[in-house]
Amino acid sequence: MRIAVFPGSFDPFTIGHKDIADRALRMFDILIIGIGYNINKPGISGILEDRVKAIEKVFEGNDRIKVEAYSGLTVDFAKRHGAEFIVRGLREVKDFEYERNLADTNAAISDIETVFLTARPDLGFISSSMVRELKANGYDTSRFLPN
Repeated sequence: MRIAVFPGSFDPFTIGHKDIADRALRMFDILIIGIGYNINKPGISGILEDRVKAIEKVFEGNDRIKVEAYSGLTVDFAKRHGAEFIVRGLREVKDFEYERNLADTNAAISDIETVFLTARPDLGFISSSMVRELKANGYDTSRFLPN
């Protein structure tokens, strides 16, 4: 069984994230969407529960997707779930430089392979921070979010 972890903060989970998850499912039997958090930040547990529930709703009925919040290193989270792969989405070149360094570090401390999926051209401009900023300024962001 090929198990992969798709980590992120997913604040919010966008249609770009969903596209990466859907495409990863073509390569892996199980995809665990891991919502990473810092346990030293108080008051985040309720927010994380809401994110977990929202993403679970997006993939309702798909038993190949699991959603879970976690703290600590992503490689440790992956090992706990028997995952041999980490999936990362790339939107632009600067993402690659950061992600490659992270992938190299993860490879140095584990046997977990990182798989990069590039954003589709029509979704590459969508980021969680852009969606948050639009929403904070009163714009309808529904077209950037999964149903």
